Amino acid sequence: MNQPPEKISSPAAKPVSQGNWGIVLTVVALAVLPLIFVKGEYGGADGEAEAAITEIQPDYEPWFSSLIEPASGEVESLLFATQAAIGAGVVGYVIGLYKGRAQGRRSFKR
Repeated sequence: MNQPPEKISSPAAKPVSQGNWGIVLTVVALAVLPLIFVKGEYGGADGEAEAAITEIQPDYEPWFSSLIEPASGEVESLLFATQAAIGAGVVGYVIGLYKGRAQGRRSFKR
């Protein structure tokens, strides 16, 4: 008689453990809680640096100005977020590349 095929277990077939969900919830909480409980104005480091320089040396003039001035703060934020996303993509690609190379070397030695 035909017997059912044996179940093959692989690391990729494991269900997501509850520990991973705990990490996800912790990260979300760390991102949201300061927005709820910290009252104040959120500003960038550029504005803080400009205020500090003006306080220390009121007659300071910048050496150069921006080549392209964004139309608004939203466009500037979009450009910054795009730059961060591209950087994260490059870092993720490099990490994946090195991990793939290491796995390839390990499987080649077997």
